[in-house]
Amino acid sequence: MANPHQIYRHDAAWDRQVFRSLATSLILHGHIKTTLDRAKRLRSVVEKLITKAKKNDLAARRQILSFLYGQKTKAGIKVMPYLFNKVAPRYQERNGGYTRIVRIPSRLGDNSKMAIIELV
Repeated sequence: MANPHQIYRHDAAWDRQVFRSLATSLILHGHIKTTLDRAKRLRSVVEKLITKAKKNDLAARRQILSFLYGQKTKAGIKVMPYLFNKVAPRYQERNGGYTRIVRIPSRLGDNSKMAIIELV
């Protein structure tokens, strides 16, 4: 039997790439639909990014730039300026809890538990 604590059987590079992409999409679009396990892991990643963005200093910008995909755009909007100018100021008074996970019905093909993760 597989280790129940091992959610994915991929290497660390695969994990990092998937969560970079999911985090970038969540910041740009405000909500995404994914599996419940990925949503739970993505929550901690995005909350750490937003907390760093609230500091708004050079070190925070460099750390976030090294993680997010900076060229991904939504209608011509780049991720970094959008995160620092729109998303982070919205949560300036809030100490954590920037995301919400809403469970939705299971996926038809493989019956995976699905969820929508959104910025509050």
